Amino acid sequence: MDIEPRTVDHEPENEVDTVADEGFCIECEDQPATLSCADCHDVFCEVCFHVTHRKGNRKKHTSTPLATSKPKKKANAIANGTEATLEASHLSDHDDEPVHDFAKPLGAQPSLNASVGDWYVERSRYIPLRLSYEERKYLRLVEAALSVSEYTDKVDTIGFGLSKAKRIVHQIRELCAILSGLVLAADYKRGQELFQDRNFENNAEFYQQVFELARRHKIMNPEKMRTTYGKLIYVLMDAQIPEVKALLDFSCVRPIKTVYSVLEENGAIEVLKDDLITVATREIYSQGRSRRDIQKDIRSKERAIETLAARYARSNLRLEDVRQCLYSIGDNNAFLRVNRDPCETMLSYLTTHFHPTRAPDAAHSLAIRSGKGGARLSHDHEKQYAYVQQSLTLWREILNEMFKLWGLAEDDLLSETVGYRLRDTGQGLNRVQPAPKTSRMMHAILHKAQQSIGHWVGSSAIHMGDHNVPNALMFIDKYTQIYRILLPICNTLSQIPNLMKQPALAKYVEAEFGSVDNVYREILGDFFRHGFDGSGADNFIDAGSCIDGRLTSAWHWCSMIEKKRYWPIFLLTGFTSFDGDW
Repeated sequence: MDIEPRTVDHEPENEVDTVADEGFCIECEDQPATLSCADCHDVFCEVCFHVTHRKGNRKKHTSTPLATSKPKKKANAIANGTEATLEASHLSDHDDEPVHDFAKPLGAQPSLNASVGDWYVERSRYIPLRLSYEERKYLRLVEAALSVSEYTDKVDTIGFGLSKAKRIVHQIRELCAILSGLVLAADYKRGQELFQDRNFENNAEFYQQVFELARRHKIMNPEKMRTTYGKLIYVLMDAQIPEVKALLDFSCVRPIKTVYSVLEENGAIEVLKDDLITVATREIYSQGRSRRDIQKDIRSKERAIETLAARYARSNLRLEDVRQCLYSIGDNNAFLRVNRDPCETMLSYLTTHFHPTRAPDAAHSLAIRSGKGGARLSHDHEKQYAYVQQSLTLWREILNEMFKLWGLAEDDLLSETVGYRLRDTGQGLNRVQPAPKTSRMMHAILHKAQQSIGHWVGSSAIHMGDHNVPNALMFIDKYTQIYRILLPICNTLSQIPNLMKQPALAKYVEAEFGSVDNVYREILGDFFRHGFDGSGADNFIDAGSCIDGRLTSAWHWCSMIEKKRYWPIFLLTGFTSFDGDW
């Protein structure tokens, strides 16, 4: 698509635009309007219509579907008058793209020594390549440069002065200058080669490389770069604006280097179809196994890696390159174990300790009632059991596809055709931007989860590009926190048997709770009731039973844990916080 650069003016930046643009929902102002209310004479998106018309006289209002059309955004859609990102067509250009296979979740991972087919080929498209030793040196420099940069403070603000496009260019050049100085200080010879008598444009490839390896590192290690990654993404978002790119004279963005891209470039895709890859990339568990068995699996894995490296190495693909690709797939499996497996464990606890349709007594009941204990939903035991089960199942499916979701999220965030606008979302100024690719993938995952369960309790609304989840970066940040909620609970429950081996602590547990089973039941029952009760906000748009509201409720439960009767049990098992190292 050809994009006509816009001119830059110096109009003052006075206020946030709060009027809904033509074709957008009158309520949330961010989603395209799909329904027209005959009584209100306003247009709404589907979610907002049902929320605002759920009770009272409005419940009797009638609606009619609107003809599908692309909504038009104002030229000055970003609050500070930036003419930079948001032409009307930019917000919806991806709506007409054909749905690619990226929106189709993969099936189950092939078992050990089984035929793999194309499973690893598809999976590896979104598995980043592990950083090499030399790349890690530059990673530290990028993090240092980002940590001292005040980019978002200078750019995402409303005030007078230079136009936003010129402020963006100035701040990006300043960041590149800081990075150049750090490289020169760390490696004088390399720094001289890069920067002596040259400008930023001549070193565009270097900046693309260091920014890409930082993004790659973050995807593989979500717990890293927690304060600098968001700043980096916002820098690159702005660098993709056609007008800014024209002023910079170079691009800061290149595609993420993945296992698939490296092997495809060197004509070695067949390594991903070799059945031995299941052994070479397996995750080796130590729990409940003898040292001898563990060492046997390690040697088997190392032999498989060396066999594949020798089999597929060639003149343009070193042995070490093949190993690096296999290690990267192994890293993905390690990520799944830490992030996805707690969902499986909690599902196991749910089915073990609670009956799906009936509760023999109040202690076994998961029933909740709106207004009681902070709950905002009313479910009987059977309905709440299904609600918890489907929520955990959905989280498991999301985390299983997290690398793919992250790749698509970056595609949306760094798109040259999908712009953003700065908007006060109730939590300060945020960049509100549609995420068409991420949204399609999320709907595909939701559909898969719904099919596996057979029925669905609550709303299926997915917030994306509105005041709840302003952009794909916020979405990724939200769902990478799931293991921070579930893993500490799983670890606490797994440590309870060890507590009972100490006479004094066993006496305390029996006196306070009656038995070990009662401890499990109380902790799990409280989490399954009030970690999924629609709490965490004062309205049904920000919390409730929607897809994102389920996670909001879980975080709200975490914030209240110090007031629970079983709080000492968490402390005795080594719990520090839901943001600690587990």
